[in-house]
Formats: sequence, structure tokens, C-alpha cells
Amino acid sequence: MIYTPKVFRWVSPVVSLLLVAAIACEPVLACTRTLYVSADGTAVITGRNMDWKEDMGTNLWAFPAGMEKDGAAGSRSVRWVSKYGSVTAAGYDAGTTDGMNEKGLVTSILYLAESDYGPRDPEKPVISIATWAQYVLDNFATVAETVAALKSEPFQIAAPTLPNGAASTMHLAISDVTGDSAIFEYIKGKLVIHHGKDYTVMTNSPSYDQQLALNAYWKEIGGLVFLPGTNRAADRFARAAFFLDAIPKAMDKNYIAAVPGKSFNNQAIASMLSLQRAVSVPLGITTPGQPNISSTIWRSIADQKNLTYYFDSATSPNTFWVSLDKLDLRPGAPVKKLTLQNGAIFSGEASAHFKETAPFAFLPAGQ
Repeated sequence: MIYTPKVFRWVSPVVSLLLVAAIACEPVLACTRTLYVSADGTAVITGRNMDWKEDMGTNLWAFPAGMEKDGAAGSRSVRWVSKYGSVTAAGYDAGTTDGMNEKGLVTSILYLAESDYGPRDPEKPVISIATWAQYVLDNFATVAETVAALKSEPFQIAAPTLPNGAASTMHLAISDVTGDSAIFEYIKGKLVIHHGKDYTVMTNSPSYDQQLALNAYWKEIGGLVFLPGTNRAADRFARAAFFLDAIPKAMDKNYIAAVPGKSFNNQAIASMLSLQRAVSVPLGITTPGQPNISSTIWRSIADQKNLTYYFDSATSPNTFWVSLDKLDLRPGAPVKKLTLQNGAIFSGEASAHFKETAPFAFLPAGQ
């Protein structure tokens, strides 16, 4: 056994090795996703931080149902017609990083250095990882439906280099209006799915099973005794899990008077935004010897019961939101874009500011 004096605990050899691995694996894209479900089930909210080492020109897009889509992989590409409309956040206007569809299904793509999608199988269709999250939003209404469709691995994922030259090694988190959740990872060429309502937090390295083991260790210590404080993925996981358990799951009499409309749902959204800010990495932070630790450049809060997508930029003074029911997402409606790059500022409900725009081209799968 290995003694850890900082927390006065004995650590098993397995956990100590995981702690070392978590320190050694420092991802470029370091994000945090959490899933909140209220005590009475009336509020289901997914929060997400996008951490990245530069401005990625994020814009919001409204994609209607009925669009013909493909996996950006040429003749071998997966092809589909979207069943559901969605609002998404795009990176470099080359891929969907986050979003919610009209059924309240939420997808979030996060970096995972250990991702390995395996060698190409010439018998299988291909999908660019840039379209993975969008494929799920377009085709499925629930987590269970998504898991049932993807567990047989109907396609291969191609991971082309991102526009800034970084590797696109990602894993995918999804959640729905029931509070169901699933994590999809490709480890050593095989798809691994963690499916269940207990999977409420996801960050980055190491792989999800090891993240759960590390978090079990920190839970035993107790967040009121000690919480790991760095901006590494495993530490953010532990803090996010503690905060998620700690925030109120019912109306809080201490704060509800200050909440707009004195609404419990608005209180829950405020709690989730506070949580995501608490596990954010300050904008422009630099860490000696760790050049790849990334700043939080934006946060999203998806209110899945009320189909409202909140967006909070680290470089903007305002949080704004988009009500999906105020957008035309019916088949035949135009694609629309809310341009955020170059310092645009919005406040309040922003659906009226979306402008009809030709859809962007997803990052091609390559060879």
C-alpha cells in the first residue's frame, strides 16, 4: 500500500497508478460535462464546458428536420435524412461539438487521448468524427434508442486532423429528458458504452472506467475534507461530481426570492451554471511545464424539459439562451446561424437573431 500524506489516506496500488496516469495524460481539449436531475424529475439539465487552447470560432446553428446528410467520408460515407431538428454549437464551423434536438436529446463531444477507433474495415461505412454528435441528434430521441442502434457498431469513425492541427480523439456523452445517460468511447479499437442514469459526469483522460475508479477514491475521502484542486481532467471530474451531489435538487428557500419568476427550474439552471463555472479553467491561464492545459472558452446549459439551450461565453458579458420552440425546425425550413465569432454579444432569448445561412461543410474523414 502507498501512503498519501496530503489526505492522510492509504491508497491501493491500482488507484495510485491511475493517479499517476491521470497526471501524465494531459489533453489538449479539456472539457467537463454534468447531468442534473431534480428530486421530483421536473428538471433535467445538462451542463458542458468547452476548454480549448484558442478561439475556435464557435457559432450556433439551427438545423431543421428533413435534411439529407452524410458522414463526410465520400463514397463510403454513412447517409441519412434527419428525423429531428436541433440547435448546435460548432467548432471552426467544421463539426458539431455540442447541441440539443427537439426531443430533448443532448450530445457533447469531449477530448479523450486514449481513443482508438481501430483499423479501417473496407466492409463498413464510415463517418467523420466531426459528424458523430450531429448524427445522434438527427436520428434519435432517447438515450436507450441511441444505445440500441450504435452498440452493434454500424459504422466506423474516422478521426481527421482538426483545422488547427490537433488530433480529433474524442468520446461522446448523451442524455435525454428522462435523465438517462450514456458515454461512448473507442478503446483499443472497440466501442465501450457506459449506459445508465448514474453516469452524470464526464471529463477527459483517463478512460471512463478509470475515471470512475478515481472518483470512488475521492468520494471515500469526502469533498468537505479534501477536493483535488488542479485543472487536470481527473481533478475536475472529482470536483464536478461533488458539486453535482451538493447543489439543491428542490426549491431552496435561501435563494428562490432572487430567482427570476421565483421558479424552481430557473433556480436549477442557475445552480448548474454556477457548477460549470466552478469547474472552469480561467481564460488565458498558463501552467508552467503544462502547455496543453486549456482555458474554458464557453459553457452551455441545456434545459431538456423546456427545450432551451443556454450559452455562456468566457469572453462575453452576457449569458443568452435559445428556445427551440421559437425556431422553425420543420422539414423544409432553412438552416440558420447565430454568428458569435468576432466578439458578437447577445442577451436574453436570441432565436430572432439567427439568420438563414448555407450549412457548413463537415470536416471530411480523409483517407
